[in-house]
Amino acid sequence: MNVRDYFALTKPRITTLIVICTAAGYYLDASKTIDWPAFVHALIGTALMASGAAALNQWYEADSDARMKRTRNRPIPAGRIRSIHGLLFGLGLSLIGFADLWMETNKVAALLGLFTLVTYILLYTPLKQRSPVCTTIGAVPGAMPPLIGYAAATGRLDAEALVLFLILFIWQFPHFYAIAWMYREDYARGGIQMLAVVQPDGESTARRIVFYSVLLMLSSFAPRFLGVVGPAYVIAAVVAGLVLLNFSVRFERARTHSGARHVVLATVFYLPVVFGALVMAHRGF
Repeated sequence: MNVRDYFALTKPRITTLIVICTAAGYYLDASKTIDWPAFVHALIGTALMASGAAALNQWYEADSDARMKRTRNRPIPAGRIRSIHGLLFGLGLSLIGFADLWMETNKVAALLGLFTLVTYILLYTPLKQRSPVCTTIGAVPGAMPPLIGYAAATGRLDAEALVLFLILFIWQFPHFYAIAWMYREDYARGGIQMLAVVQPDGESTARRIVFYSVLLMLSSFAPRFLGVVGPAYVIAAVVAGLVLLNFSVRFERARTHSGARHVVLATVFYLPVVFGALVMAHRGF
């Protein structure tokens, strides 16, 4: 057994981002006091469920992964891990993560984690082979981590938690549309029905990247309307939003690989800036 291959099944970089978003959600609870054991278990449980979902996704998509250059060397399509072992590994991690959230945080956080897993594996993953609507469906489980963290801290969801969901939900569109454009030929080989594959001229993809970049800027003002942040957060959100919008408009004017890559980098810049500013503002910094 190659431990590195099983570790690769967990998609550690994506899982790390998920854990960071979960931590941000936890920090944004109504209390100023952090229950450190619950906080740690919220992160561990979420990381385990995210890792399990990643493994299950690769088990399900092994055939299409084998046809794509960027994924054909993954452990299952490359034959380094047997399909059944990948399935059992994913199920095991998911079950342990769910149990950890249920027993060490609360039922709300655990059920949100289960909802995320089910929608990701049973809805989003199969839809990738059928329709570009998969991006919209996939954005729902993709936006759940901060809700899991918030629920782990408070045992409930409220308007502030839904704002976190909204920001992360919209953020995924410019991010994943740009990635799909960069790898559209590879996705086509794998039978993945992204918008950039179905409409290869890229006009619809570019327009949507700009539209969702603008919508993301507008949604980032929601915490201000709720009265939970001050001017410093607004400044950070505006700066990050303008950076993203700048590269989005550039991509719309000249649909190039490097332009799409700049959009991806701008979204990667945007999320920690906005979430970091939101956490600092809410915690009194």
